[in-house]
Amino acid sequence: MACEQRALVLRPFPLGAVGRRRNNGLMAHLQLPSARRIALLTTLALLLPLSAATAAEVGGVKIDERVSLSGSPLLLNGAGIRYKAVFQVYTAALYLGQKADTPEAVLGAPGPKRMAITMLRDIDSAELGKLFSRGMEDNMERSEFAKLIPGVMRMSEVFSKHKKLLAGETFVLDWIPGTGTVLTVKGQVEGAPFKEPEFFNALLRIWLGPKPADWQLKDALLGKARGGSNQIR
Repeated sequence: MACEQRALVLRPFPLGAVGRRRNNGLMAHLQLPSARRIALLTTLALLLPLSAATAAEVGGVKIDERVSLSGSPLLLNGAGIRYKAVFQVYTAALYLGQKADTPEAVLGAPGPKRMAITMLRDIDSAELGKLFSRGMEDNMERSEFAKLIPGVMRMSEVFSKHKKLLAGETFVLDWIPGTGTVLTVKGQVEGAPFKEPEFFNALLRIWLGPKPADWQLKDALLGKARGGSNQIR
């Protein structure tokens, strides 16, 4: 006796009135005109966290475009590379509450400030401390520099203690109103803050003074870099 084979036919489950309305609403969203879809995607992109696209690059080093210091948001004012002859020594990044394009505006800016340094080659840190001391002295009146000598000596001792700074290692100079200048080397805060308000500005003059360590770096920190290795990418 032959067996009859019947095909199994699957039929869609009938949608009720509510189901039809939901389905129609979904299809309407999927069929948005091109211009409306673009506007919707743009709005969603703007709602993403800003930190998702806040990294620049200088000399192969990732530079944050925004940081927070003592509860205050800071913007990247400029960043560049310190050269010694043809050799890249370190990257420097300057952060302020509001952008400034002259040394006077940077030095006079209120609120917290930061200078972040990342080494691009190994260097004797004691020698780096001496260069910083000389840079401070070269860019201010001798009588004013004399007032800062105790702080300069303490800073030199900090760098001497570390022996060497290796490529990729960092140190950070922070100015925090009411606290002073905080020096952080390789992620560790070094001693008590330097209380003198002029100490931080004296440090900034190493890069922004009339006799800067590197003229191209000075322009880069002031947001004036034009192409070349000091261009932020």
